[in-house]
Amino acid sequence: MGNLKLTSSDFLDGDEIPRKYGYKNGNREPPLTMNGVPEGTKSLALIMDDPDAMGAVGKVWVHWVMWNIDPTNTELFVENLTTEGMTDFGEVGYGGPAPPDKRHTYVFKLYALDSELDLPGKSTKADVEKAMEGHIIEQATLKGTYAPDR
Repeated sequence: MGNLKLTSSDFLDGDEIPRKYGYKNGNREPPLTMNGVPEGTKSLALIMDDPDAMGAVGKVWVHWVMWNIDPTNTELFVENLTTEGMTDFGEVGYGGPAPPDKRHTYVFKLYALDSELDLPGKSTKADVEKAMEGHIIEQATLKGTYAPDR
């Protein structure tokens, strides 16, 4: 286990993600901070998904896919990104929490990679995971929960 950490100034690991980050409530990207990036990291990748969607829609729902993030940045802003991929909303970029049935746990996974990924824009989570194989130095996870709008 290394020192790579992924945190948010707006919610703690395991806590509720604020409403303004929900898909139907502004769909704003939550502020994320990266610390402890290991030596030798050439780029970072981030995947946000919802494993709890399996029960509601029959698959893990992908909310955010990014790669070739500059490892010298500590704050994760879309403006600093090289590339964002497709979500299961059929859109490129961030797609906030939108649980259809009950409170879901959303998982943000940050990967430190020993290379940049040669992928076209609009690539999917599966494309990124395949391209990362054999290149992951370390990974960190941040989880947040979100309940449906009432």
